[in-house]
Amino acid sequence: MRLSPHRTVGEIRNIDGETREFKHMAIKRGYQFPIQLAAAFPQKLLLLGDIARMTKYNPDPRATAEPMFDIDPKTGEGTGKALWKATVTDPHEGQDGKAKRASFEVIFISDVQPIPVGDEIVPGTGMRMIELEGLTAEPKVMGQGEFKYLGYQYRATGIVGDTSGAKLPAADPGAARPSGAKAA
Repeated sequence: MRLSPHRTVGEIRNIDGETREFKHMAIKRGYQFPIQLAAAFPQKLLLLGDIARMTKYNPDPRATAEPMFDIDPKTGEGTGKALWKATVTDPHEGQDGKAKRASFEVIFISDVQPIPVGDEIVPGTGMRMIELEGLTAEPKVMGQGEFKYLGYQYRATGIVGDTSGAKLPAADPGAARPSGAKAA
């Protein structure tokens, strides 16, 4: 939302009863709050399957999938890195029996696909416990109709222990290359 320099966004009243106008909001829409993993997810997260590249929606099913990048086309702000998504569940959220969602997506901002480390909990399912690095949370209205609630969209820069090159240069560049791919 753009404001003219003379437009008032709102008013605030202090404890003495004085009313003051303000023209700028303290926190802009889309702000991502840095947060420690232990504060957001005390029992870590359970990854459900593979981490996949995010693609733009295209109504034509025959069209080539166009990858998404961390850049706002209107402002040009962002890192320009590729976006990846993973479906996860928070084991801590359902302990009180009041979980609002069984699973949710975490978005990774990385040049290469983050690779989870450690063994699968159930072999062949892709389910494994993960710890996120560079975690941020953005408040969002979630739910539908009359069942809306405040939730968060989580973004991370990588996974603890990942050696694919998502956070640091790959430990073994050949290992990160798909089988059958040739070096340049």
